[in-house]
Amino acid sequence: MDTIWNRLAELFSPTRIGGYLADSLVPDLIAAVAAFLALWLLYKLVDRALQASLRRTDLDKTASLFIRTVVRYGILTIAVVTSLAQLGVDVTSLLTSLGVAGLTIGFAAKDVLSNVISGLFIFWDRPFVVGDLVEIGDHYGTVQEITMRSTRVVTVDGRMLAIPNSEIVSKTVASYTNFPGLRLDVDFTVAVTEDLGRVRDIALGLVAEDARFSPDKAPTIVVTALNDYNCAIQLRVWLLDERKHIATRFEIRERLFEQLREGNVDMPYETLEVRTRAA
Repeated sequence: MDTIWNRLAELFSPTRIGGYLADSLVPDLIAAVAAFLALWLLYKLVDRALQASLRRTDLDKTASLFIRTVVRYGILTIAVVTSLAQLGVDVTSLLTSLGVAGLTIGFAAKDVLSNVISGLFIFWDRPFVVGDLVEIGDHYGTVQEITMRSTRVVTVDGRMLAIPNSEIVSKTVASYTNFPGLRLDVDFTVAVTEDLGRVRDIALGLVAEDARFSPDKAPTIVVTALNDYNCAIQLRVWLLDERKHIATRFEIRERLFEQLREGNVDMPYETLEVRTRAA
């Protein structure tokens, strides 16, 4: 028993452990940390130079972000592999083991992988870019960031939504800012007894010579429905700055109501007429 104890004491003695750390582990650890820091510094320099180069090109923010993301993960992967090699880790065997384990993890994390693959499709297909106003399903807002896992949208009430990329590629995406100009449709009703020509003049006069609307696409008035007690009308006008479509639509609706009321245009409520019949 004393022999075993003495043997253990010899193996784990502070002198032996200290010598091992001084002769082997500490130098390797310092070399690994130094290699990682050097490659991290290289990444910072490359990223700064890449940002300056991308600013001089015609690439938008989304494409620039994708390129920087690929470069970042590429350099960081090299940094990790180099650091492990400095510690004496057999990187080839480790990568082989990770490849086998990756298949197992892939089946367990198929939703995550689906989002990553969908993110690549979004970067490639570009149905929208960072800064676009989009409508994805029931969600509407400004695209703040596109990552490999999700797309982050800031809603008009200030909430940040992280929408999985796999959900985006399977739904219809409406972009309000992909093309110049956006048509605003403002619905209202007037009584069936009203002069539609006079109503048209009032509505079109409301948006005439307004610099916010396209001079190349004239505003129009269309009748969308003839009901029993009113006539449904729609004012259509093309807005130059599509980012202001919500506020502008609210403003036009309110001003249109005031103009019609000042012009004594009848805008009836839905009513029912009840008559008594003699027995």
